[in-house]
Amino acid sequence: MKPVHFLAASIATAAAIPIQHVDKRLVLYTVSNPLLQVVRNVDITAKRLLLSYGAGTGGGPPSPAGLLGLTAVASDVVITNTELAAQTLIDLEDNRKAKLAENIDKLNGLQTLEDYKQLYNGSWIDASAPTGISPGLLANYTQDLLFSMQRLSTNPYAVKRLAPGETLPFVVDDTIVTSLTGTDTVTGIDLATLLSEGRLFYVDHSGIKDFETEVSDNYAGGCDAYFFIHPTTAEFLPLAIRTNYQSNLIYTPHDTPDDWMLAKIMFNADDLFMAQFYHFSGSHFVSEAIFQAAIQTLSEEHPVLAILRRLMYGAFGIRPLAVSVLFPVGGLIDRHFGYSGRAAESYSTYLYESGISGAVQGNYFKANLKRRGLIESPFGPELTHFPFYEDALPLWNAMHTFMTTLVHSYYPNDAAVAGDNEILNWMDEANGPAEVVDFPNRATMNSRAKLIDVLTHVAHLVSTAHHVVNTNALMTAGAVLPLNPGGLFNHPIPTTKGATDIAKYLPDVDKAIAYIFNTGLFSRPLIAGTDRTMVHMFDDPLMLARMKPAVRTANNVFKATMEARSFIVKGRHLINGLSQGMPFVWKTLDPDVAPWSLTV
Repeated sequence: MKPVHFLAASIATAAAIPIQHVDKRLVLYTVSNPLLQVVRNVDITAKRLLLSYGAGTGGGPPSPAGLLGLTAVASDVVITNTELAAQTLIDLEDNRKAKLAENIDKLNGLQTLEDYKQLYNGSWIDASAPTGISPGLLANYTQDLLFSMQRLSTNPYAVKRLAPGETLPFVVDDTIVTSLTGTDTVTGIDLATLLSEGRLFYVDHSGIKDFETEVSDNYAGGCDAYFFIHPTTAEFLPLAIRTNYQSNLIYTPHDTPDDWMLAKIMFNADDLFMAQFYHFSGSHFVSEAIFQAAIQTLSEEHPVLAILRRLMYGAFGIRPLAVSVLFPVGGLIDRHFGYSGRAAESYSTYLYESGISGAVQGNYFKANLKRRGLIESPFGPELTHFPFYEDALPLWNAMHTFMTTLVHSYYPNDAAVAGDNEILNWMDEANGPAEVVDFPNRATMNSRAKLIDVLTHVAHLVSTAHHVVNTNALMTAGAVLPLNPGGLFNHPIPTTKGATDIAKYLPDVDKAIAYIFNTGLFSRPLIAGTDRTMVHMFDDPLMLARMKPAVRTANNVFKATMEARSFIVKGRHLINGLSQGMPFVWKTLDPDVAPWSLTV
């Protein structure tokens, strides 16, 4: 998409006179300047007349309205639909192969969990997921370590460490706990000691069911669960899962293998739902609201707006697609999850407005992980392995370094930021009609560091934070059957233990193939290795030509950093059965595969 020339359009509209085309490549970006502010304000005022706030598409904060707003949405819808159409062609061909008689025969009617592994043999891998299912994920899906480490990789947004003295959400028999926390030669510790030592972690999905207002054809209970750092081995392991459904069963690894596997599948169904709508609200809602406030208040000549336009490529086209295919009655959510599409929309709005996903400063990359006790915890041992942090931190650092150069190039000191009226108006707009949650205000936007943090966060949201649970991550890791369905099918959440046929709770052949097909629609294999990957996040020649020379140099450094990081991620393999402390190889955040902007 070529950016709309808002300045030219705005002046023409305001003055009602024809204008000549100006080659923007010859005009350098500048920050707010009192000597030129009258001219810049013509642009800004006209944009405010032509761009307004409408009802949030799919819930959440306002979406663009007005002539310029609807034009921007329509333009971005074209980008979204073009990318989706290209992927659909690939996915349809894979779907055709999956339905060939010889491939259907391999499935054995999906009578056992092992049969589900055959869904990925001979189909999907070459095209929709050319990087392949994460090695080890299908071979080792029964391992507790794999299940627990998913909390620190495929969905890092739900788990938190419980603080010593905190009230326990539920109780587990200490005989079981001491057995699970011990070894053949070392006696384990009880639940209270796990808590007091800062070793106990918790994931709570019990509240999701409160957003369901209708009976779904599929089933989900809203599980919560404990995980712990083992006092001897230091592994991160599961302790117990509670169903929160009728008789409210509590499962542990001491149950039968079938009962425990069913509990893990039930929990993962809730976890997948949470991850998708945390990302929808926390990436799409937040970044769009910030961007709309910036358009309303920053001149088109401002470098901050220029970088935001780059990062928000195609962004306004995604929520309309969600409303048309995800949330309606009979849509993808209704078909493949244990909760309805309407529940998903309400849940997304709640996550945003409550600040759980929507808080900007509270969800800065490191701040979020610190608050949940996952890094730099004041109590308890450190996690031996934290794959998401290990992979996201180098990307965040590189983004932060680039943004530091950008901001320092235009603002010689902190006072210059505090004196930029357009930036301060952006703060007011974001905290006002744009309905951004926990955004800095004009009083706190008083340093270069504060502006760097905001810009780095937007870059993080549209790339790393989004793609860790969406796009290629679904088909290759986060939604791989049999361990990661969207819900239970055909049979409700059990009210007694004694399960013997776990496969009957999972989607049948037709639904399973449809599930994989629809996760494939979110993949973007055609982007891998192109200028649409994170390697090229800031690599826009026209934008860079108008930036200070130091910014162009910073882009070259960023690209080299991303290429080096990609080499490391691509080279991963299992060593003694493990990679990053997990029994599967996780490559979701390869910056030469993941896109640099939001996608569906």
